[in-house]
Amino acid sequence: MFERLSPEQHDTLPEVPEPAENPSFCGHDAIVRQVVSAYQTGKLHHALLLGGPQGIGKATFAFHLARHLLQFPDPADAPSELIAVDPQSSLARQLATGAHPAVLYLTRPRGPKDGTFKTEITVGEIRRVNKFLAMTSHDGSNRVVIVDSADDLNRNAANALLKNLEEPPSRTFFLLIAHSPGRILKTILSRCLSIRFDPLHADKLLDVLDALPLEMPGDEVSRASLAEHARGSVRNAVLLTQFGGFEISKAADDVLDSQAFDPRKAHEVASAIGGRDQKIQFDIFNQHLLDRLAATARQQADVGNTTGAGRFSALWQETSQNIVETEIYNLDRKQHIVGLLHRLNRALQTG
Repeated sequence: MFERLSPEQHDTLPEVPEPAENPSFCGHDAIVRQVVSAYQTGKLHHALLLGGPQGIGKATFAFHLARHLLQFPDPADAPSELIAVDPQSSLARQLATGAHPAVLYLTRPRGPKDGTFKTEITVGEIRRVNKFLAMTSHDGSNRVVIVDSADDLNRNAANALLKNLEEPPSRTFFLLIAHSPGRILKTILSRCLSIRFDPLHADKLLDVLDALPLEMPGDEVSRASLAEHARGSVRNAVLLTQFGGFEISKAADDVLDSQAFDPRKAHEVASAIGGRDQKIQFDIFNQHLLDRLAATARQQADVGNTTGAGRFSALWQETSQNIVETEIYNLDRKQHIVGLLHRLNRALQTG
């Protein structure tokens, strides 16, 4: 039976291990070899930006690498691969619970008043880096700062982090996770070694899903369909199968693909997923619309329609900002859903 050790995060999913407590890491073999070899030879960059789609293992890799750096403080003694994790070891449990003194994990904090998670990483969180680095390492070995995700840094926080990246103390490593590296400040990108993570291959994805304490499709046709729709993301697969992601996506597409906007269907979608206790379903809807816009922009670019590609890219940015503002200002979710469906239906039907 799954026992959660890590503190709940803003994107925690029931029965799915947090990256800090996940003993398994699957895929991305070339990246593992590249990074581990660089550390072994004393050439590992002090700041890595781990970029790629959400849910493919970037944060899990960050914690496995942090464990490697702590377990083998002398690069000359480090093995040529990431060794298997013993979940019961003191090191593994300290990392899982956030109690290891040499690792600082920064993500969206909870608000002090209502306890809900903020929509961004604030400068107050980055100030913790200064305090962390000002303390003498507990045993003189490596220290690791993990930012999950750098996409969530507001501008003040990003600028504050930049100062730490410019002049890091010795034996300190920054691991920045980015789902959309193009949104990261160029000055931060210039201080990091960017490593691109690709979506998991279908067989690796299904292996990870089989290891989770969740009920997944058993027949080959359903498994193949799940792998295709999840687009190499474990998180996507869990959302699709456990939280109605397939149904939400289909309902949204029915509205988006209609020649004429159907307000009745749009309101049905809003009523089904716009409740205050349906945050995960609401997030699935928002992400699906962003994915549709991104795919349309790519299609326009592939056929040489740069004007159309630019228009849908701009609409992606506008929609993303709209989603953030709805969260920040606690706006009406149902109105948000209907409004987005209307706007995107019109854009997609006019091309």
